[in-house]
Formats: sequence, C-alpha cells, structure tokens
Amino acid sequence: MTDPSTDPRVPRAHLCTEAGGGTYDGARRPDRYRSVDSDGLNLAVWEWGDENAPPMLVAHGGFDFAGTLDGFAPLLADAGWRVVSWDQRGHGDSDHAALYSWDADRRDALAVLDSIGPDPIPLVGHSKGGAMLLSLADAVPHRVSHLVNLDGLPSSRSWPDVAEHNRTMMRRSELAGWLDHRRAAGSKIRRPGTAAELAERRGRMNPRLDPNWLEYLVPIGAYRQDDGWRWKIDASMRMGGFGPWRPEWSMSLLPSVGMPVLCLLGMDIELMGWGTLAEDVLAMLPDQGVFVPLEGVGHFVHIEQPRLVADHVLEFLA
Repeated sequence: MTDPSTDPRVPRAHLCTEAGGGTYDGARRPDRYRSVDSDGLNLAVWEWGDENAPPMLVAHGGFDFAGTLDGFAPLLADAGWRVVSWDQRGHGDSDHAALYSWDADRRDALAVLDSIGPDPIPLVGHSKGGAMLLSLADAVPHRVSHLVNLDGLPSSRSWPDVAEHNRTMMRRSELAGWLDHRRAAGSKIRRPGTAAELAERRGRMNPRLDPNWLEYLVPIGAYRQDDGWRWKIDASMRMGGFGPWRPEWSMSLLPSVGMPVLCLLGMDIELMGWGTLAEDVLAMLPDQGVFVPLEGVGHFVHIEQPRLVADHVLEFLA
C-alpha cells in the first residue's frame, strides 16, 4: 500500500490542510491509500484500522467521497475492523469516466471487494452506496456475510406496476435521457470558489450538517487552482440519477436478500434523502432483516450521529 503523502496519483489538494485547519472533532483521515484498477479505470481506495483486522467494505453516497466517512469509519476501526472504502468513479480522487451507469458502479464495487480477498465480508453502504451494495449482494450473495443499509432504500409510493417488457422500455427511455444529458454536459467544469464558498454550497444540500464539518471536507474533496477551489466531482453527472437506472428499483431486491441485513432510516425528511417512510421498509424487509428507525436524524445518519450508527452496526455484526 502507498502513503498518500508520497503517491503522485493523489492530487496535492487532497493533502492540503488550509481550509478549516484540516481538523474536525472525532474525524480521522485514513491510515492507508491504494488504488484498484476496474477495467482500466483507476479507483482511489482508502483504509482505516489494522491491516490484519477483519475487513468490511463501506460505500459512500452519491456526490460524496470516502473522506465523508472520516468521522464514522474510525469508530468501526477502533472496534477492531479494517474499514475499506473507495471514491466511486467520477468522485474524489478516482478517475472520471466517459459514461456512468449503475452497473459500472457495481462492477467497481466488485473490483474493490476482489482486492480485499475471496471470503464473505460485511458490506455497509449509505444512500446511493447502500442501494448499490444491495444490488451487489443480490448479484454475489456468497461474497457477503452481512449487509448494512444506511438510509439507502429509495422508495416511491407510486411504483409502476407494469409488465417486464414495459419496464424494459422504461429503462430504454432512462438510457436515452441519460445520453442526452451527457452530450450536453460533456465539456462542463465545476464553478470555482473559495473554500468557504464551497462549504456554503454544500451546506445548501446538507443543511443539517455542521458548517465546520463542511469546511473540513473542502481540502479533501476539492482541488485548488489559480481561480479557486472546485469539488472533485465530474460535472457531467446530474443530481438524482446514476445512469440509466431508477434508484427505487433497487428496493425490489430487498425481500430476496439471504444474508442478515440491517436497515437504518433517518426519520427526518430532507432535500438529499429519498423520502422513504418506515412502512415502505417494513413491507419489504426479509426474514433476516432488522429495521431501526432513527428519530430526529436526517439522511446523513452516519455523519449526524456517527457514534449511534456505529454502535448499531457493531451490535449487529457481533
């Protein structure tokens, strides 16, 4: 494994500690950095904890990056786990792609899982990452010992009850819309700003999160050029979509999951959440499923209440 301070593939902006002083109470940067090749695309992989400890794979949400786990992952690592995460394609320090799709993200997750070893391990995912790992667990159940979903169960109470051939046509329309968007956005770059401005912009989408936490994230998830800071998020990606896929389709996989599964749901509805209600999850919970509603917590459950969420996860795995 490579020390990020000496690896030329890690942008120097990633290592900068100017914005917000580079510290936040309870947050800790990963212990190790390495890269994984996923069919020619380089993924930045980060690890917390003893290299010889039992591993778990953790996936961040859409428009986040592994650094958003800096307050949550150390709690799991200090409890004896080797926590492995990665910047998803188009996010953080991983490569950008010509096109993005749900299946490509799932292949990336499998590539990182393969880099850990062949044995089944726990998977933990937040938001988009939770829905994606649910899809991965459905595809390779023999590789997953436990599944933890952190507010990553997209729900729509107006799900289309349609025949399979009509659903295929819907996916075709989703693909056409995604390609049209990609054609228009292919040359876009993110708007620059000061570190404080980037934190303020992120705060509009994450209004419940501590502004000091958002400032802490800037030198991790953004890079600096002469005209200012820019988030390391591919500008061609759009909010609310991850390629030709409707996120709520993943919920239909939950009842068939065979391994023990823990679903944590923040009960305070907010802009970046899915709008999922407790009854939506309970109706789909598998036999080995555990559902924990978190009152007074929003969508970013592991950031708002890292200790509470970590305790639930550790108790479930024990």
